[in-house]
Amino acid sequence: MTADEERLHAAVHDGDGPLALLVHGALGSRSYWDDNIGALQAVCRPVVIELWGHGRSPSPADSERYRPHSYVAEFERLRVELDAERIWMIGQSLGAALALHYVLAYPARVIGAVLTNSSSAFSEPAVWAERTATMVEERALELETHGIEVLRDSWINPGRSTRISPTVRAKLAGEFSEHDATGLVNSFRFTNAGVPLGERLADVAVPILLTNGTEEGRFQHLLPRARQIPKLEIADLPASHAVNAQDPAGWNAAAARFIRQHADTPHAR
Repeated sequence: MTADEERLHAAVHDGDGPLALLVHGALGSRSYWDDNIGALQAVCRPVVIELWGHGRSPSPADSERYRPHSYVAEFERLRVELDAERIWMIGQSLGAALALHYVLAYPARVIGAVLTNSSSAFSEPAVWAERTATMVEERALELETHGIEVLRDSWINPGRSTRISPTVRAKLAGEFSEHDATGLVNSFRFTNAGVPLGERLADVAVPILLTNGTEEGRFQHLLPRARQIPKLEIADLPASHAVNAQDPAGWNAAAARFIRQHADTPHAR
């Protein structure tokens, strides 16, 4: 496969409404959204994306492909190929940060976004840079030395949560074996490094719903930074980091309501 042929794996679902790109976080995969797809199909057309090196997506050799600006280019390519004038972005954790990068690059192409807890999006850039240089680099070195299985039981693997439905958890466990160590190393080193939005949060011009898992204590101090977004709405839900998978009923209701609320945005389709 040549570099030009390498594309993010995207599963396109039927639905009623505008296109929505769903972007998971680190160590996630396509089944992470399974308990949300049905509810989303009532208000949009979900397109489930897998990040480079995750699930069925390839692992490009060029490190530039992992940087946020390259993900933005991939999201825009998908929008054009799927013939959508304007879209929704739905992002979890790292995927929320990447969704905001797209929102800032193509505000006229975005109706709005639904996000989950995301330290990568809302941390102070200097604090996040230190975290990337220490904890994230340690995980990258583990992967290079021991391979993907070294992270199966890690706290950063969303599929470990016993609060996720058994069916989804089983699928995520199977898909974990599809992850590629080289792709994940590059994700840790090159995607993570550039994701915090910093002062650019104030430039986000579209409606944003932050579905806040209130039981993730370490995220709550970042809410003042999230509130820099002018058109921000926060929905507090009784969940931790994997909000949409741990409280699918609450998350589905909040997301569907928000998308319906903005359904009459001009040119949305």
